[in-house]
Amino acid sequence: MLSRTADHLFWMSRYTERAESTARMLNVNYETSLLPQSASKAQEGWLGLLSISELIPDYTARYGEITQEKVLTYMVRDERNPSSIYSCIQAARENARAVRGALTTEVWETQNHTWLAIHKHMQDGALERDPGQFFEWVKYRSHLSRGVTLGTMLHDEAYRFMRLGTSLERADNTARLLDVKFHAVQSDFHGSVRNPTRATPEFDFYHWSAILRSVSAFEIYRKVYRDVITPERVAELLMLRADMPRSLHSNMKQVVDNLAAVANEHSGETQRKAGRLLADLSYGRIEEILATGLHAYLTQFLDRVNELGSRISRDFLVPVHH
Repeated sequence: MLSRTADHLFWMSRYTERAESTARMLNVNYETSLLPQSASKAQEGWLGLLSISELIPDYTARYGEITQEKVLTYMVRDERNPSSIYSCIQAARENARAVRGALTTEVWETQNHTWLAIHKHMQDGALERDPGQFFEWVKYRSHLSRGVTLGTMLHDEAYRFMRLGTSLERADNTARLLDVKFHAVQSDFHGSVRNPTRATPEFDFYHWSAILRSVSAFEIYRKVYRDVITPERVAELLMLRADMPRSLHSNMKQVVDNLAAVANEHSGETQRKAGRLLADLSYGRIEEILATGLHAYLTQFLDRVNELGSRISRDFLVPVHH
């Protein structure tokens, strides 16, 4: 398979997943902002969201004060922000157009329709009218893109590179979300693990349930633990559960499996590093991770995922800047 084609497919999927993850994070912040809280607490939430994507310097240079309205504008419709939902959907469509011949008609039309529809939504004020509904639309279009890919694409190398892009991006975003949201509660969540049967205060409940809802895990949490929501179990579910679709473990398993399917003579070390990262998640225990510090663990995880992305580009894809 041509490396340039693989590159476009990989990034098409990453940008589609990034648009969805951004919509999820914006939605949880928007819903949390509706709860009774101080103005400074609300502002902290929006600041945290910008820090997830490492966008605070760029935002403050152009928008100054951090407000809900300005952050939503910046993260949804700002064409100069490469991480905005608008920019991600545009980039996904451009990558799809470049390899139109490698996609089924259904996959291409889904990407193209999403791009055309977001223009309409931006013009008719869908975001301002009902932010929650707009974010649900972004999530729905991403779900549709994945479903059409799974249901219509031949499961060959092209499909594998698309799955690689989705899994790597999702692992990265889940780790960033966890890191920032735990950081908002405690500067570095570590030390002795609190009693998991202890009922959390009301604000804690809404905080953690909002995080779970942002990754479609609220019902899953109830099914798995059948108990009150505790930070330890939220971390365990989103990091170590192999059967949780957006967990670090589940997505690293996808990365390892898809790397094996497209392996070439250059990719041995990349596969080893991916396998090592998966092993850490497979055999890790949440008590040990929390005892040594969640922030430190997630920072290292993000560094390793970033290195994996660079290695995949070097081993398989066109070395271009994205």
